[in-house]
Amino acid sequence: MSKSHNRQPPLYRDLTAGMVPDQACNFIDSTGSKELDTRILDLAKSVEGVDDFCLLAEMISTAVGMAQGSSNQADFKLANRALKEMKKSSEIFGPFRGNRKVALFGSARTKPEEREYQTAVKFSRRMVEEGFMTITGAGPGIMAAGNEGATADHSFGLNISLPFEASANEFIYGDPKLIDYNYFFTRKLAFVKEADAGVGMPGGFGTQDEILEALTLIQTGKAKLYPIVCLDAPGGTYWKAWKQFVEEHLLRLGLISESDFSLFKVTDDVEEAIREITGFYANFHSYRYVGERLVVRLQTALSEGALEDLNQRFAVIVKSGEIEQGSALKEEQSEPELVDLPRIILRHRRRDFGLLREFINALNKAEVES
Repeated sequence: MSKSHNRQPPLYRDLTAGMVPDQACNFIDSTGSKELDTRILDLAKSVEGVDDFCLLAEMISTAVGMAQGSSNQADFKLANRALKEMKKSSEIFGPFRGNRKVALFGSARTKPEEREYQTAVKFSRRMVEEGFMTITGAGPGIMAAGNEGATADHSFGLNISLPFEASANEFIYGDPKLIDYNYFFTRKLAFVKEADAGVGMPGGFGTQDEILEALTLIQTGKAKLYPIVCLDAPGGTYWKAWKQFVEEHLLRLGLISESDFSLFKVTDDVEEAIREITGFYANFHSYRYVGERLVVRLQTALSEGALEDLNQRFAVIVKSGEIEQGSALKEEQSEPELVDLPRIILRHRRRDFGLLREFINALNKAEVES
């Protein structure tokens, strides 16, 4: 496939798009014993294949601190299992970091004959055609529809252990990309961290939780910005009614900003949902923070006129200076696969991420160099 949004995404998937810190061990908490601290650091240095032994030493020191401190056995077991689940996630997603992915949420109670199920199958099948893999919760209903449409070859299943759901759906069961979780929070971390877009279809508390958490994390800058689509079956009103509630009870009372509506799209048209996602990656590629600077990677450099227009329209998101166009910063050399991409660089205020989404929309529509 030759579409621009299929250019390989960042292999380093930092949840917040923050910069990788320099390797320095002065941040490691002490265990209270200099001798033990030295032994832990020496152990971390001796482990083969570790890029940042300081972080490894800090993790070991943290575990030792929990064992020696006030944490009881239950706390210790929770931390251990959570870390093991995060490790498993990294192992499974690792080989596919170069693929764009969409997380699909929706009710486990939706039946195959229902329009919502059929819409989910169609959507996931179309996303494969657009070069995206699908991530679902591996259960029945909309989750099964997502795996069915994408097929096991192009999808993941993040299964949560529940007493009333026996196993993963038939379309992902037995596939090596099926991951079992005991904790919702580690599962939701994988959904947000590994996805390049999120789509919610009609569902219950779980669906609302997943969509609202993704919106909250993006709105507050605690997760990287990506498209969120609230998708109904044709003629459906589930998300339209939800949006009306948001307008009448959140926006009207000043609990959210007008620009927050730029963070999501409500539609009952599969093709419109797909355009919302693929359009986000039309020229925009990714972004990272380097200190106070926001570095936006593009597929193609912008024209001088387009840059002037952006400075006039989006001065409000700039903390100081101007929006500039340039090349990779020296701090970005850890991602050599992206060094050749042109950059838009600015000192971002790190607030009102709805406006940042509008800025990315403008980048995608801006005139490029001839």
